[in-house]
Amino acid sequence: MAHTPLAVLDLVPISTGSSAGQALRNSIDLAQHAERLGYTRHWFAEHHLNPGVAGTSPAVVLALTAAATSTIRLGSGAVQLGHRTALSTVEEFGLLDALHPGRFDLGLGRSGGPTPPASARQPALTAATPVVDGRTPNGLRIPERFSFEKLLASPRLVLHQRLLVQPDAHPQPYDEQIADILALLAGDYVTDTGVAAHVVPGEGADLQVWILGSSAGISAQTAGARGLRFAANYHVSPATVLEAAEGYRAAFVPSAELSRPYVSVSADVVVAEDEETARELATGYGPWVHSIRSGAGAIRFPTPEEARARAWSAEDQALVADRVETQFVGTPQQVADQLETLRDATGADELLITTITHDHADRVRSYQLLAEEWKRR
Repeated sequence: MAHTPLAVLDLVPISTGSSAGQALRNSIDLAQHAERLGYTRHWFAEHHLNPGVAGTSPAVVLALTAAATSTIRLGSGAVQLGHRTALSTVEEFGLLDALHPGRFDLGLGRSGGPTPPASARQPALTAATPVVDGRTPNGLRIPERFSFEKLLASPRLVLHQRLLVQPDAHPQPYDEQIADILALLAGDYVTDTGVAAHVVPGEGADLQVWILGSSAGISAQTAGARGLRFAANYHVSPATVLEAAEGYRAAFVPSAELSRPYVSVSADVVVAEDEETARELATGYGPWVHSIRSGAGAIRFPTPEEARARAWSAEDQALVADRVETQFVGTPQQVADQLETLRDATGADELLITTITHDHADRVRSYQLLAEEWKRR
């Protein structure tokens, strides 16, 4: 099998005892290391009202990082379209491309948008990859489906909508918004009454457009129907990664951009020289995921000692079990083997690696060890 590129997904995490400023400097430093190590792209996520995450504006972080790097592709993973317009998105990334042409990926997500019709959420699929006793034939762990309903109804996410969306505003349907973004980029946006819009800078920008999604629903369907690249989120929703990738491929229509489907799949990873050290570095992951899943918002990433001091109930453990058991933790060889299993089970063309540890040096080292092992494969 041809060599599979590795990419970075960076949440700009804040550790206990640190600050947002230091987290941003750490992420820029990580991008510089990723460039030297041969990672194909470095993406920044967008999150709001999270005490432990400083990545609130991908475009701002991308501008800072582009000035400190020279060759690695940079992108959003993903811009949350639920509180943005097509025009503001194209203008932001048009500005970036004007100064650093040909280096940016415009990754688009549906977060915060209107709920699509039931028919668009979960198309009927004949699973191409069977799952028996929670594993694919090659051994990839596919856990029980996690219900996000309680999380989506949490007071914090309700506050998101209040603070991020203008009063009485109604987010545009996702597929229509994607169509408008593509039209504005191409320069062929025209209203029903014949009025054209031309975005400067933005029109003709040399961007790769990606759709990110966690299911076979409207994100996968839109990416496929538009012939765009698709990123499936194993690290967010491991139970649905197969259906997301399969749904995208089933909907794919060749475009001027792509003649065949192109899928990136994400994974949460911690690598160290030995398995014991790697597991120690990953100790804070459970409490960190719990803070997100409970609706409280991502906490500052704890030290292993802080994580071990936390009291855990059976309910707490169940809340994070699917994420903890699908995190790839171990030596370079162990983690690379697991990534190959993920790649082969999903048919991924690329793997998107996200790593969080309390100490920045450990995070950089994890990416370094993985890159060196991957090159030997």
